[in-house]
Amino acid sequence: MAPQTRRLAFPKVVIERDSDTEQSSSDDEGQEEEEEEGPLSESESEEEGKENGFEEKSEENFDAKKKGKAPITISLKKVCKVCKKAGHEAGFKGATYIDCPMKPCFLCKMPGHTTMSCPHRVAIEHGVTPAPHRNTRNALEYVFERQLRPRMPLIKPAYVIPDEVNCAVIRYHSRRVTCLEFHPTTNNILLSGDKKGQVGVWDFCKVSEKMVYGNIHSCIVNNMRFNPTNDGAVYAASSDGTISCTDLETGIALSLMNLNPDGWQGPNKWRMLYGMDINQEKGVVLVADNFGFLYLVDIRTNSKSGEAILIHKKGSKVVGLHCNPIQPELLLSCGNDHFARIWDMRRLEAGSSLYNLSHKRVVNSAYFSPLSGSKILTTSQDNRLRIWDSIFGNLESPSREIVHSHDFNRHLTPFRAEWDPKDPSESLAVVGRYISENYNGAALHPIDFIDVSTGQLVAEVMDPNITTISPVNKLHPRDDVLASGSSRSIFIWRPKAKSEVGEQKDERKIIVCGRAEKKQKFGDQSDDSDDDTCKMKGKNIKSKKSRSKLTPNNLKRKR
Repeated sequence: MAPQTRRLAFPKVVIERDSDTEQSSSDDEGQEEEEEEGPLSESESEEEGKENGFEEKSEENFDAKKKGKAPITISLKKVCKVCKKAGHEAGFKGATYIDCPMKPCFLCKMPGHTTMSCPHRVAIEHGVTPAPHRNTRNALEYVFERQLRPRMPLIKPAYVIPDEVNCAVIRYHSRRVTCLEFHPTTNNILLSGDKKGQVGVWDFCKVSEKMVYGNIHSCIVNNMRFNPTNDGAVYAASSDGTISCTDLETGIALSLMNLNPDGWQGPNKWRMLYGMDINQEKGVVLVADNFGFLYLVDIRTNSKSGEAILIHKKGSKVVGLHCNPIQPELLLSCGNDHFARIWDMRRLEAGSSLYNLSHKRVVNSAYFSPLSGSKILTTSQDNRLRIWDSIFGNLESPSREIVHSHDFNRHLTPFRAEWDPKDPSESLAVVGRYISENYNGAALHPIDFIDVSTGQLVAEVMDPNITTISPVNKLHPRDDVLASGSSRSIFIWRPKAKSEVGEQKDERKIIVCGRAEKKQKFGDQSDDSDDDTCKMKGKNIKSKKSRSKLTPNNLKRKR
């Protein structure tokens, strides 16, 4: 005898959505509504069924209540992505950001206006006033004025901005780029780390010479630093809780410290390493984790020295460390507890920071100025760049706050504003921009060069073929070169070549990594480019010699 099954009565499903009588004010809005409602074909079919045979919703609800089962209501009404309320929409539409009326301006975080009409969007230096001279009787500031100030020029030199893509590697990494580092002695070598834990070595003068080491880390490479005594070795801190020392020639990595020797034991115990720097005088590598602790690794013995020191709020990430270039005893740290802190390395103890620089939100990065070490530049997620002109003066409030769009989501590498190491006036900084701008119909995310002494936007560099965001940017310490990481690709920017007699135009090359690897010219491309693949199409032009190969003797022979 076949088994008998009892028939279950399921509750009715009621689907609610915006009324079809609402018509858009323009054809474009109608198209957008059709695009958004296109994937909901199943719900539309159910809606048609409701029109045919289920018009009496009240009777169904009454029957369902009789049986003791309330109807299930599925709402398909459009809601705001920001405040999750119906009646309005917010977010990006192309290059235009539509603000939520329930929230303040997305750019400056102040109420009373929208992002498109924000005064900081029109002029980035809006509201920025130079800091007055603080009369402080401090011996350290006296020494600074006598010894370091004369080295800095009174007149700012002309900025040289690398504003043209010279070469690139598309889809170089399998995941997004997280950090970049130039070789300390070889000008044309660039190192890059990605989200998967890979470390890439690229000679951007010989574009095809590249190598990716995938066996060093198993997770995000957050920071890299070269060994000060051996430029063939590089240290890397990763989210897998390890510090590695890798030989660039062989690719063999040595693990110096592992904070998770027992493997995965849950997120509450898994330690990740974020901030890292090297103190050459003391011969130690400094790293910090996601619980607020600082670790010291001896370079000579390649082993951990001492105990972990709590330098930020317990349980918060320490995302940045930087040693002062002139006074190595000073250490600057920043983290998710909304603070950047200055420490004396001769007295590293919990709660013994010299100064605590308060911010309103998470601090992505904090750096001393590269030449004198007397200034501080921080990047915070409240869309502010903060500058302190003198570490010997009053540090209770920043000298300037510059509004800049770098508030990001979790799918991006954090934006970090960095100094130009070649600028003797210590006033030029580079940072990528999050909010897009409309350039000839294309939504692009430029890279900004900002004069932090005035808040003025010096230059914004972009390329119509780069439609992805470029949060990772690194200026060369000796050449006029900018390296930027955008998604999985790396781009090298150089200043535009001036037309001179007897000088040939530079050939911009690009390598596309993937299943079929090929070499193309980076010129005369169409504007149609994918966000992820960023394909470049060019004409077939005969190869020319690059400008670096032209010598005065060769020019005389050609003439």
